[in-house]
Amino acid sequence: MTRLSTFLVFFFVALAILGGMHGYLWLRLVRDPVLPEPWRRTLTWVLLGAGLLIPLGLMAARMAGRSWIRFIPSAAFLWMGIAFLLFATLLAADLVRSGAWLSGWVADWFRQIPEPPADPARRLFVARAVAGGAVLVAGTAGLVSYRSATGPAVIEEVPIRLPRLPPTLSGYTIAQISDLHVGPTIREKEVRRVVAQTNGMKPDLIVITGDLMDGTPRELGEIMAELARLEARDGVLFVTGNHEYYSGVDAWLEVLPTLGIRPLRNEQLTIGDAGGRFTLAGVDDWSASQFGKGHGMDLEKAVAGHDPERPLVLLAHQPREFQAAVLAGVDLQLSGHTHGGQLFPFNYAVRAAFPWVKGLYRETVAGRTGQIYVSRGTGYWGPPMRLGSPPEISKLILTS
Repeated sequence: MTRLSTFLVFFFVALAILGGMHGYLWLRLVRDPVLPEPWRRTLTWVLLGAGLLIPLGLMAARMAGRSWIRFIPSAAFLWMGIAFLLFATLLAADLVRSGAWLSGWVADWFRQIPEPPADPARRLFVARAVAGGAVLVAGTAGLVSYRSATGPAVIEEVPIRLPRLPPTLSGYTIAQISDLHVGPTIREKEVRRVVAQTNGMKPDLIVITGDLMDGTPRELGEIMAELARLEARDGVLFVTGNHEYYSGVDAWLEVLPTLGIRPLRNEQLTIGDAGGRFTLAGVDDWSASQFGKGHGMDLEKAVAGHDPERPLVLLAHQPREFQAAVLAGVDLQLSGHTHGGQLFPFNYAVRAAFPWVKGLYRETVAGRTGQIYVSRGTGYWGPPMRLGSPPEISKLILTS
């Protein structure tokens, strides 16, 4: 399947999902409450327009470097999050109502009590109460999640023990930035704040584990230049995420070194000095091989020749190949990609796809033990909302 056909399949599946979700919202918020005119007609057109705004906003995001058009993806992503919360709230209410009705019907059947005739007034009252309650709950959750996503990142201090770490390096700090998604809605203000927070930790090393940008150097060059102010004794390292490959990865791989950010592409380097060292490796994103010759995750190449007496730390955007990394000798993998689920209850879908969603995990594979730390992400993608998964900058403290 070609990239074009893959995109078309994704596009039409996404349209079908959006259409179904907005149809359900119309049923529960407009039809069932039997809204009087002109509210019924007005809200019908509002839902239709809001539904069409989402694909329009996704297309406009590619032109977000133009300030006059930036409000379109911003509005589209905001509505995407609100619509999801409304959908989830209404669906939960319907499941509760269905469960209550089914349990009551079963009890009445066993007691041989005939079902009472339908009461239209009661049904209308319940429909309007559910619709109003869903709007209130989703609106409150939307406000809370918006403030969480757009506020300062949480500094997560995480001590991680590496048994082979030289004692002279015990206390070594790595600041991890992941999934910042600089683009249509994350601009200069947010990047400057992330830089200030990261530098304030005074880390020994800064690593960026992919999905740094959503846009080309022409669109985002001035904003990304703020990252040149990142400061760490042992520098700033970067590995690609899947979104780099949607944003002109080759151009960015040329730009980033001019900002003092070194890409690691299926390679390794030594951190430390004669007093103590560990090895740091980095790989291309798991999906990179789809995007042309010269790109692709190559774990074997990245760790080849590693000194087994030193701890091996791996930067890999997606936490998909953790067990393979453990078998390859990796002691600690640093990843992102999952956003920690980003928006409850979407986190349950993320957990179904990834065993490692957020935080520190330890696993033993074929007698060898390794650890993985998965960042919740420093920015967000899509809706400027985070519910149950606030943004983070990780301060990883290595101990022996």
